[in-house]
Amino acid sequence: MNRSAFNVLFLCTGNTARSIMAEVMLNAMGQGRFKAYSAGSHPKGVVNPYTIDLLQKNRLATEGLRSKDWEEFARPGSPPLDFVFTVCDDAAGEVCPVWPGQPMTAHWGIPDPAAAEGSDEYKRKAFFKAYNQLQHRLSIFVSLPMDKLDRLTLQRRLDEIGHSKE
Repeated sequence: MNRSAFNVLFLCTGNTARSIMAEVMLNAMGQGRFKAYSAGSHPKGVVNPYTIDLLQKNRLATEGLRSKDWEEFARPGSPPLDFVFTVCDDAAGEVCPVWPGQPMTAHWGIPDPAAAEGSDEYKRKAFFKAYNQLQHRLSIFVSLPMDKLDRLTLQRRLDEIGHSKE
């Protein structure tokens, strides 16, 4: 794969936390090599406030973030996708739209911090843990030598990243 910028879509069910974090983080970490997007199979319509708070505390851009339906990225005229990653267990079992251009896909499941119940501190810790897992996986992803890997090797590496621990 050799392109100036790769389009990456992160999918989850509600598109309020993990997929949003991954979108923002990859856009920052990718330094122009990647253009990240996020969407959900059943978007909640709002971004979780804990997500916004954590991203802002890490000095990452939050302007314009919104919870989107994944159908937005399967329509004609949408950005051609190079990679599609599911970041939650629910979306991995769902039937995804057919993505034009046959992007590479992998499942990078991370427990849902938005499902955490308890004190404010407990919820913040759940979001922080998800953020750290994503940061670890994305740092591996951005370091892959895309132009030197054949499709089969790249797919294997993407799958390995989904099983990596922080």
